[in-house]
Amino acid sequence: MAGRLQGKVTIVTGGTSGIGRRTVEVFVREGAFVLIAARREKEGNELADSLGERAEFLRTDVSLEADVKAMVAYAVDRFGRLDCLFNNAGGPAPVGGIETIPLEDAEAAMSVLFGGVLLGMKHAAPVMKAQGGGSIINNGSVAGIRAGYSSSMIYSAAKAAVIHLTRCVAMELGELNVRVNSISPGGVATGIFGKALGLPMEEAEKSAEIVKQALASWQPIRRTGMTDDIAMAAVFLASDESTFVNGHDLVVDGGLIGGRQWSVQQEGLNLLRAAFGVGGPEA
Repeated sequence: MAGRLQGKVTIVTGGTSGIGRRTVEVFVREGAFVLIAARREKEGNELADSLGERAEFLRTDVSLEADVKAMVAYAVDRFGRLDCLFNNAGGPAPVGGIETIPLEDAEAAMSVLFGGVLLGMKHAAPVMKAQGGGSIINNGSVAGIRAGYSSSMIYSAAKAAVIHLTRCVAMELGELNVRVNSISPGGVATGIFGKALGLPMEEAEKSAEIVKQALASWQPIRRTGMTDDIAMAAVFLASDESTFVNGHDLVVDGGLIGGRQWSVQQEGLNLLRAAFGVGGPEA
């Protein structure tokens, strides 16, 4: 049986770890040809080799326009078209209060988190317009929707910019049948938390299990987010199942930003009842 992305040509940036790596694996499983674009050559080549002829790796730094332009050109030269671009590449940003953040560190983080998305859309757009359609997916975050969900306010600001830029570009490219949407993950068990807290790359990648346990109670659905949750959302937006979805931010967070959890609300009400000396609802 054909997969949901059968024959589609896709690019996944930041495809050697975390959400990006799992998305590459799932896209290939669903029948896509995938160009893995990332900075780590050893990991990228090993992943491509493990997935067979449907995956290739190209070393790419998304903060460099020449690299992004070459990435898009390579995909088109190799596969003849470009059906989907998942702008997933990211990384940590400076932490601390507003008075302590070095401008140069903030700008470096923005060049990847925001600039990489902008450049990806800039160079994918003419290809998709010329071929009559395509799907661009940008990786946002619940931290870009609500304050306090990242260790870095710069990361949060960058993701907010990504989400709104997605809407703006969707209004332009949608008129030419090029859909632009974003996915905003909640707490997902990857190494990004360890990286943000300063762990070396190898140690950070091994920290996902700790994250999995720590985040399990953050949202009404009592488990942490998994990379599969985001990869499957990306499959939907890359597929022909979502041809009328444009300018949308798909939040995949188990209800994290929906409001106060029921159990927390009830605890607060019980404290009020105790303070007022009244019984519970069953009294």
